[in-house]
This record gives sequence, C-alpha cells and structure tokens, in this order.
Amino acid sequence: MVAELGSMTAAANRLHLTQGAVSQQIRRLEETLDCPLIRREGRRLELTPAGERLLAKARHLLKMNDEIWADMSARPLSGTLRLGLPYDLVGTCFPAIFQAFGEAYPYVDIALRCATSPELSAAIADGALEIAVIEEPADEASGEVLRLDQLVWVGARGGLSHRKRPLPVSMVAETCAFRSRILELLGESQIGWRTVFESGNIEATRVTVRGDLAVTAWLASTVPADMDILSAESGLPTLPTFAITLQMTSGAGPVAQEFARYVRDAMPRWRATDG
Repeated sequence: MVAELGSMTAAANRLHLTQGAVSQQIRRLEETLDCPLIRREGRRLELTPAGERLLAKARHLLKMNDEIWADMSARPLSGTLRLGLPYDLVGTCFPAIFQAFGEAYPYVDIALRCATSPELSAAIADGALEIAVIEEPADEASGEVLRLDQLVWVGARGGLSHRKRPLPVSMVAETCAFRSRILELLGESQIGWRTVFESGNIEATRVTVRGDLAVTAWLASTVPADMDILSAESGLPTLPTFAITLQMTSGAGPVAQEFARYVRDAMPRWRATDG
C-alpha cells in the first residue's frame, strides 16, 4: 500500500492503522531482509530496486494465498444451470467452456436451451433461464457486452445466388435477431427478396447456403471456412455491427455467476478457427 500510494500516512489511513505501525512494519521488514526497500524522492516515497523485486513476489504470494483459501474453504458448486445460447454460437467457444466448467464443477448439471436471441431475452425476463448469451444490434445492446462482431453476407464458395432477384435468403427463424435489420436494409436498397428456408435449424440453413440455393447473414466470426463472405462488389447492402452480450436474471446464483466468469474469459479471445 505504501508503494501504491507513495506515502506512509496515506497507506496507514487506507489500512486503518497508525502511521507509526506502518513505519514499524516496514522497518522490521528491512531489518529482516537486511536491505532498504523504500526511499524518499521529494515528497513521495518510492521503492528501491530490492523493494520492487519484493513487491512483485509478494503480490504473487498473496494471490496464491487467496486462491488456496478460496479453493479449500469453499463448498463445491452443485445444482442445475439453466443456460440459453443462440443457434449460431453454440458451436463456437462453448464446447471448450462446457468441458472446462464440467471438469471444475462436476456436480453442476447444465440444462441448455438453444433459441433465437429475442426468445432467449424473453426467457431471461420471465425467469425461465438464469443466464443467456444474446446477439443484439451494437447500438441497442442492453446486456454486458462480451465482444462486437460484424454481420456479413454469406454465400456458397464461388456461388451465384447473390445475383438472383428476388434475392433468395435463408434464415434460421422469423424471430432471428438479424432478420429485421437485414430486411430493412434490403428495402432501403430496393432489392426484392424471397425466403428459401426458415426452420430454426442452423445446419439446414448451412445446407441451403452451401448448395447455392440462397445467401444468409451471419456474424463474421461464425462463418465456416468453406463458405464465402460476400464483399461490397456483390451489390448487397453493408450490414451493421452486432454485440454479443451476457444477460442474467437478477437473482442469479453462484453457479450462474461462476459460469459467467468462464464465458467472459473465453468469448473475447475466441476466433472462428477455434470452432
């Protein structure tokens, strides 16, 4: 605390000790180690080289102490976690999250529901789910933003569906979070469209696109390597940025809070090549 605040007095106030008690502890530490740890630079106290080395190791030691204490004193998490994921995200970084979380907390069961983002948001609101990952327009994001991702047009490798009019579009469901923005932009661009497939099945959507029956719109990080991200030269309007957000019920318990920690760690670092 002395190193952080640069003052014995400020450190004493933060620690609810007297200045003399802090000074005495520092002095005893210097005597034990037989080297100076703090020197005065003007009105501020600074660490000596020996003090800097000690501080780094001491922080590591205290962190390890906290981890050991938490691990040995905490009761093992158990119960059922009611989790919601959009169809297109379930196969991204979540298999690795499930494996790591399951190994750490073997007494927790995960009840997974896959649905569109609007459906998952409604399930969070009525308490049917404890935690959900939601896709929202970046300018309307209401949850905790995990990452931003560009919505892109996707077609078959070397396909021609994007040239057809009316434009054949394949989407997972009528309640898809992307649908309203896509149709709004197609309308502004005066591009007629027709629905080729809507079933709630992401794999079936992939099949229609791979077979060049239609185009679709996905987040850039979720596009399979064997499909094309269509450029501006395709003649289709530029799509907006979406936010991948985390939502939890107000009474989410320790199981949901811990799973959220795993998601926060993994989602920002995930890349399509990981899936």
